Amino acid sequence: MEPDFWHARWQQRQIGFHQADIHPLLRQFWATLNLPADSEVLVPLCGKSKDMLWLHQQGHAVLGVELSEIALREFVDEHQLSAAPVQHDHYCGYDLADMTLLCGDFFHLSAADCAEVRAVYDRAALVALPPEMRQRYVEHMLTVLPSGCQLLLISMESAELGDRGPPFMVNEAEIREHFRRASTIELLHTHATDLRGVPMDEKVYRVQL
Repeated sequence: MEPDFWHARWQQRQIGFHQADIHPLLRQFWATLNLPADSEVLVPLCGKSKDMLWLHQQGHAVLGVELSEIALREFVDEHQLSAAPVQHDHYCGYDLADMTLLCGDFFHLSAADCAEVRAVYDRAALVALPPEMRQRYVEHMLTVLPSGCQLLLISMESAELGDRGPPFMVNEAEIREHFRRASTIELLHTHATDLRGVPMDEKVYRVQL
């Protein structure tokens, strides 16, 4: 999935993947990570998700990474947040109180950028990527994150949808293969729902990296 695809989606307002509300599975299962309140959380491919506000309200510093400057600008404007421009070699974006929003390619994220990150929340990153990019995404995340980080991952599975997307269906076997270097991969919950009228399961995983 090339960057131009996502830029076009935001420019043309084809953003059905954006959720207007905080994800209920985040509220339900975030506490299973048992993080100190002031831990920094990485949200890859964050869009303008309200989930970042909820994480911030729990006391976490938030590091969001997103290709579309439109998405980040709308996040700041819609919530009337005070923000300064980011100063970074590879990103533009916004600096806010205990929140940094980086606009650019996730694969430019470095270990220095993630030095304080203690957890990752992935609701819309892994499932946004086609098969050939998913392992690269996971490997880059494992490379730049400090040892001991945790991941709360929400995936989608549907026998009827196959691997058409985005969002893409990523089954449990593939997730376990991608994260085979992790010390723990725990399936916490399976929630039956639908996507565009097709039955599917949302699955919540806790991964100890």
